[in-house]
Amino acid sequence: MKIFGGAVLFLDRSDINTDEIIPAKYLTENTKDALRPYLLEDLLLAGFNSVKDVAGKNVILTRANFGCGSSREHAPWALEMNGINIVIAASFARIFRQNMFNCGMLAVELDAGVIDGLFNEFAALGTSLSVDIKNAVLSFTAAAQGKERKIPFTLQGFEKSLIEADGWVEYAASRY
Repeated sequence: MKIFGGAVLFLDRSDINTDEIIPAKYLTENTKDALRPYLLEDLLLAGFNSVKDVAGKNVILTRANFGCGSSREHAPWALEMNGINIVIAASFARIFRQNMFNCGMLAVELDAGVIDGLFNEFAALGTSLSVDIKNAVLSFTAAAQGKERKIPFTLQGFEKSLIEADGWVEYAASRY
């Protein structure tokens, strides 16, 4: 099973679509790794630089309806190839969310008010996240400022099974 957590990238916008996560012009690449340099290349967000801001991040915290737009597995693959294995948002496009779990990655939904609080408290700080899968708890930490916040989340039975197996292919291979 993957280790979830790490440095947090705060993307303060709703409705980030799959074309912004990985532009359609790169969908003809032959390997997942070939998607790596293009993650969030077309994201329009004031002050955001995809090359500089994504480097070293393992977690995305964002607003509502993340992964909307066209259905494609390439979007979670591009995240995965950049070391991002968890996205936390107020809501997700249904197919994108399922594609995350199918790839053995976490898509965590939190109440919009909780998301607001995390942006207000942690966005301007060097924030990291650790995830306790067994107990379904997120721990946000800004070590330099001595701040920490623990937040429970919901992980359904089948979703947890996909996470524990490291994705759908591995889950199916172990059972069929």
